[in-house]
Amino acid sequence: MPFFKTKNYELTPVKMKNFKSEKELQTLVEKNLGTIFNFRFVATEFSTGAVHSGRIDTLALSEDNNPVIIEYKIQESSDLINQSLFYLSWIKDHQGDFQVVSQKALDGDVDVDWDDIRVICIAPGFKKYDLHAVQMMGANIELWQYKFFEDGTLHLDQVFTNGSTAVESGEKNPVMVAAGKKAAVTRATGSYSFDEHLQKTEDEQLREIVLMLREYILEIDEAVEESPKKLYVAYKVAQNFACMEIQSQKITFYLKLIPNEIKPFPANARDVTNLGHYGTGRFEFTVKNAENAEDVKKYIRQAFEEIGG
Repeated sequence: MPFFKTKNYELTPVKMKNFKSEKELQTLVEKNLGTIFNFRFVATEFSTGAVHSGRIDTLALSEDNNPVIIEYKIQESSDLINQSLFYLSWIKDHQGDFQVVSQKALDGDVDVDWDDIRVICIAPGFKKYDLHAVQMMGANIELWQYKFFEDGTLHLDQVFTNGSTAVESGEKNPVMVAAGKKAAVTRATGSYSFDEHLQKTEDEQLREIVLMLREYILEIDEAVEESPKKLYVAYKVAQNFACMEIQSQKITFYLKLIPNEIKPFPANARDVTNLGHYGTGRFEFTVKNAENAEDVKKYIRQAFEEIGG
């Protein structure tokens, strides 16, 4: 489907173009890592040493403190995935190198969570063979397809992540069909799972509320991905928009919203901008019963929309 500009009820197609070089794409993403993914920049063109003789395009730290590798191509190429897997193997064996460079880049101690290493490939498209290959590999790899337009608009679409389900249908591009199916499948990162979090409460009514809210979040959009962490369950597209912390008698949500913009401010919520807490998000909402659960839904959806979901 083409993109259009509107003016006086008239539509004008916006033509696509491509970047002049991979470095142009890389620089644009690196300068906007916080906006796109909520990552912290660590390094560019990072050398893997004389033995490996490689350079990782971008190193970053996710909002969940996971190491991130990003590789770019401005043409479809299977080399992109092979390169990325090579660097994934390298970083697993060189955790100390990443720890050192991230500490220098971020001015202080960095508590890196090695249970999940994100590998992101960004390109204008991926072949169906590449999609099948990454499914078979089982590595934690994400494929992001971009479209760049003559008016400067950049559109990014995640077309694969580990845990995706690829389903071919009619004449549709199988990569894009997979994108539409992937997000309802839970991805257990590292050694953590959703079921482990659910076991934190023995209250059957609260468990039912958790499952209902989980279903609601995953059905907001097919791009939503569930990512269980040690202390909470994150829900994300390009970045987290909601984090759910299950406790024995309550559920606490941390949402990507600006608390002072929420009016009226709900009684069972608070601004945690300057308070230490697990999960990402400045708006905390506590759920103890079915009524609270219904109330939190609108804020969850609003947080999804705020990050550009």
